[in-house]
Amino acid sequence: MVEAGVMMENLLKLFISFLKIGAFSFGGGYAMLPLIEEEIIQVHGWLSPTEFIDVLAVSEMTPGPIAINSATFLGYKVGGVWGSIIATIAVVLPSFIVMSIIFHFIARFKDTPYVEWVFSGIRPVVLGLIAAAAVTVGKNAFIDIKSIFIAVVLFYLVSFKRLNPILAVVLAGAMGIVLY
Repeated sequence: MVEAGVMMENLLKLFISFLKIGAFSFGGGYAMLPLIEEEIIQVHGWLSPTEFIDVLAVSEMTPGPIAINSATFLGYKVGGVWGSIIATIAVVLPSFIVMSIIFHFIARFKDTPYVEWVFSGIRPVVLGLIAAAAVTVGKNAFIDIKSIFIAVVLFYLVSFKRLNPILAVVLAGAMGIVLY
């Protein structure tokens, strides 16, 4: 009976954590990463920074949005199948509610300067959140000169030579096998 109570408490914490992440993240999955990291690692201690990076790697390689994939994987780690379901629902629920409300009002207000002003204020925040996520991932992913080399080469190939991101992941794996 006590074990079921602890599990329910963890599932509730998981739901609240991912509900907050979904409600206060603007700009997509990468912008959510600093909030996910804070909740999962710092607040609850459910994962270590290294485990978090591993979850992000799997979430990135798995088809679908990184925020939803991360919620699903992290939820499973914390609470099994129910944790996975609860975290996934919680992370998308705020967006679903907001988009449902916006849908009804968008036609009336879409051309007002207030809407443009709000989005003009939100855009820089999104860039800042993505940059913070990059720094967080970098601190844990760059473990030696080899990992920095792999990152620089693939950044160059994807950014300037337009290498397909799927091929970049395969190439990174191959480089990891060769270099390590």
